[in-house]
Amino acid sequence: MGLKMASATKYSMVMQILSLILCLLTLSCSAFTSKDYADALAKSILFYEGQRSGKLPSSQRLTWRGDSGLSDGSSYHVDLVGGYYDAGDNVKFGLPMAFTTTLLAWSVIEFGNSMPSQIGNARAAIRWSTDYLLKAATATPGTLYVQVGDPNMDHKCWERPEDMDTPRNVYKVSKQNPGSDVAAETAAALAAASIVFKDSDPSYSTKLLQTAMKVFDFADSYRGSYSDSLSSVVCPFYCSYSGYHDELLWGASWIHRASNNASYLAYIQSNGQTMGADDDDYSFSWDDKRAGTKVLLSKDFLEKNTEEFQLYKRHSDNYICSLIPGTSSFQAQYTPGGLFYKGSESNLQYVTSTAFLLLTYAKYLSSNGGSASCGTSTVTAERLISLAKKQVDYILGDNPAKMSYMVGFGDKYPQHVHHRGSSLPSVRTHPDHIACSNGFQYLYSASPNPNVLVGAILGGPNNRDSFADDRNNYQQSEPATYINAPFVGALAFFSAN
Repeated sequence: MGLKMASATKYSMVMQILSLILCLLTLSCSAFTSKDYADALAKSILFYEGQRSGKLPSSQRLTWRGDSGLSDGSSYHVDLVGGYYDAGDNVKFGLPMAFTTTLLAWSVIEFGNSMPSQIGNARAAIRWSTDYLLKAATATPGTLYVQVGDPNMDHKCWERPEDMDTPRNVYKVSKQNPGSDVAAETAAALAAASIVFKDSDPSYSTKLLQTAMKVFDFADSYRGSYSDSLSSVVCPFYCSYSGYHDELLWGASWIHRASNNASYLAYIQSNGQTMGADDDDYSFSWDDKRAGTKVLLSKDFLEKNTEEFQLYKRHSDNYICSLIPGTSSFQAQYTPGGLFYKGSESNLQYVTSTAFLLLTYAKYLSSNGGSASCGTSTVTAERLISLAKKQVDYILGDNPAKMSYMVGFGDKYPQHVHHRGSSLPSVRTHPDHIACSNGFQYLYSASPNPNVLVGAILGGPNNRDSFADDRNNYQQSEPATYINAPFVGALAFFSAN
């Protein structure tokens, strides 16, 4: 009890110091108030209710959605009802769903104290996924179910999830057809979530952690990429371009954090260098976990000054320095309006994950009186917070277009979202079935989406800050669960400061 109070007091003091610094840095130019960030936070979590698959609860707040995918897995004699549709389609892809879950959990672990009014909704968003992942991981021994829905067939239709009549094929990885990347990410998700539920639901937390360990053992024992095992049903949609080594190190790091089990520390020490610890990599996404793993493990070095984690602090610094204009290691690209720019498809996924890592690393540094070393110069936590704030504010509307890229936030936001359920009339207003090909009239319509997918962050503008509010331009107008997940943590931080 005393230790908990002491750590809570320390957390509070760190947050107060960061708050004071932030205030001094942004007093004259802040576009948003803590109330605005709190509003955006609530909406960023609400978005997940629009992505739900399965039987919706009575507490469902986005009421234009209905039940869907209620027989998922049944033709294979397995219950795979639930989980999330990844983006604007009706497929349940395991790799991005697990990564989304890990990042939602990490958001709560680091910044849950800053979202008291939303912590229940955040836990519900995580649990909607972990309930599904538990089923996927335990239904059949030696097997992990990693996908429901044939994406090639699904993408030939423009259909509400409530009307789906495309094949709900089920795909799995096994000892014979391994998928270490998706399995290790699933282990990371379950382990991270076990920390979230440790106090509020200890038995559920234990179940999550025990399952995480089993799934990780499966991932590590039967090595291979799920892209090789499942080929055209996961590629090019969520092909594992970075391979599976990064997920193995990431999964072990999360189980170590959740369990303090020495065997996972030994695994990290023995395998780190072959699994990417020595690589300087400059993005963090559903595919590539290396930068996130280094920030996660740097916490142990900063807190305990343990030699085995010094490597991760050094590489975390290299990652951070690559983002900071003016340092000798700077190599990031920013738009003329100041947005971090990594890729033409769904660029905001990199912006939200980068902002989250900046804030998390700033928290670790501030808690332990440290700074990032960039050659001969040092970069303070305050600098990281300032850069993260610029990215968050840009997304919320402080940008050349004066447009919020979060649907439903602010006065001006995208109206033509690339999303089946949002763009088609809801089952409440149009109860009759809308067939596969009949839905395309809504895709090509110039009218705004009839159902507001509140809180969805879209792919975002291009490298010149231009955005086409066009349903057909999926690269810019499609939302995804993994874009929102790290943004939940970032918004929680700023809502409390």
